[in-house]
Amino acid sequence: MNKRKTLVVIGAHIGDCEVMAGGIAAKAVEEGWRVHFIHMTGGEKGHPNLPPEDYLKQKRKEARDFAEHIGLEVHFMPYKDGELEETVDVKLKLAELLREIGPRVILTHWRGSFHKDHIATHNIVMDAVFYAGNRWTSIKGKPCWAKVFFAENWEDHEGYQPEIYIDISSVFDKWINALQKCAFARGETGFNYIDYYSSLAKIRGLEIGVKYAQTLMRPWYLRKTPVLQLEKLL
Repeated sequence: MNKRKTLVVIGAHIGDCEVMAGGIAAKAVEEGWRVHFIHMTGGEKGHPNLPPEDYLKQKRKEARDFAEHIGLEVHFMPYKDGELEETVDVKLKLAELLREIGPRVILTHWRGSFHKDHIATHNIVMDAVFYAGNRWTSIKGKPCWAKVFFAENWEDHEGYQPEIYIDISSVFDKWINALQKCAFARGETGFNYIDYYSSLAKIRGLEIGVKYAQTLMRPWYLRKTPVLQLEKLL
């Protein structure tokens, strides 16, 4: 097990990890990384017709199907869509899971969002990383530290600045094929995520002279030199 090359993506809802960092995750798997998705909620209240309990079952199955197609592991936190709270208990539970996984790199939401669950996830992750790395935190597992980067999400654009470009051209088709397994991504809940994120990947690729790319933003304390490869995130 190579924990040095372990990537964790943390999203507010099932579907956030898949769209905002699915191409990066597929590229990481291709390059020999262990990749984990952590879903803070199910996003179960987002279907216009299905009741939340039924949609949650569907979304969990789709998340597992996506994970299997890409070659990553998936984890579901027990919190409800639209009700994610920034409590110490939630942060400690996530910190314990991070210690179990032992990531070196974490991708999550930028704080400039109009969605309360996205903002809460950003704040929870930042504190959970601190708790996971502090040897005096009374949770299971050995302390672990990880670098945090923010993925590009259409709901989190306030103040987001693309800084790190990851060339996903070699895995683009694999990523989009995996997204096809998700009803929400196909547009069945009202917004066609595949159209949006595939177009965005094309635009980001054009910006750096490749076919397709996804971007990340660094926290202020990591803003030093350009990063163009996954390996450089370490």
